[in-house]
Amino acid sequence: MTTTPDRKHLLSSVEMARFVATRAVTLDAVVPQALNDRAIAVLDAGIPEHPYGTPLDVAYPRGSFARELLDLPAIAGAVHSLVGPDPRIDHHHVHIREARGGEAQNMHADAVLDPRETAFDVQLMYYPHAVTLEQGGTLSVPGTHLRRINETRIGRYQNLVGQRRLTCPAGTVVLLHHGIWHGGRRNDSDTPRYMFKIRFNPSVRQLRLWNTDDIASPEVLEILTQTPQWAPGDEGRLEQINRAKLWRALTGDDTFDIDYYLTRAAITPTFVAPAATDTRLAASDRSAGANL
Repeated sequence: MTTTPDRKHLLSSVEMARFVATRAVTLDAVVPQALNDRAIAVLDAGIPEHPYGTPLDVAYPRGSFARELLDLPAIAGAVHSLVGPDPRIDHHHVHIREARGGEAQNMHADAVLDPRETAFDVQLMYYPHAVTLEQGGTLSVPGTHLRRINETRIGRYQNLVGQRRLTCPAGTVVLLHHGIWHGGRRNDSDTPRYMFKIRFNPSVRQLRLWNTDDIASPEVLEILTQTPQWAPGDEGRLEQINRAKLWRALTGDDTFDIDYYLTRAAITPTFVAPAATDTRLAASDRSAGANL
């Protein structure tokens, strides 16, 4: 059993709102350099594969490099905040882009169209060394995670407004919503680029798993109402609706709304009022009776 992280290491409500709005939690240089120094040899040797859905304790027993990484307080707290205790390991993969090698990936989302409306997987990406623009890094488009697509359906699109290419210091960990549109870039530097990815499946409902002390902060709503650069104007309202749905699920607050969108959509009265024709007939009958 994984242990519950200390509350001080859990994400805040503001950080969770930012994840819902943009797609990611970034922990810059969170991994100690001593662990980074060991990482390359470990990743070169390979990390044993396990069947989809293996419990974390089985996939990464204590004493393993991956478990040492995941037990770092800030990482453990962020993972718990997003997927809860005892997540399942969907799969993992070591990505290595050789120096002056590789082609830029097409933009894509991982796996086929996901029918889940609110539950989500989280993908951890660990970079044991600094990543520069010359090394390529991972390209992603913030806010696209709630526009579900089927894998490479968007592969023909390039240079989307608002896209970002990751650059980071050594020891950075990024936690992504599984639906984000992304793609690895080619490596134009003289050194290989390493990234270790783990995908987590939740085993509990993702309900208030973070530190909710600031859940009433005005900054939460401010973050959730911001629209992504690629969805200006009316198009951005769809993202606000998607975020409101996810925030309701994460908080258990079915009254949360942004600009009345969900409340309005739920107005489906069941009371049947008397028909207008019946009212007129009743009036006509009364009038006829008066003339007798």
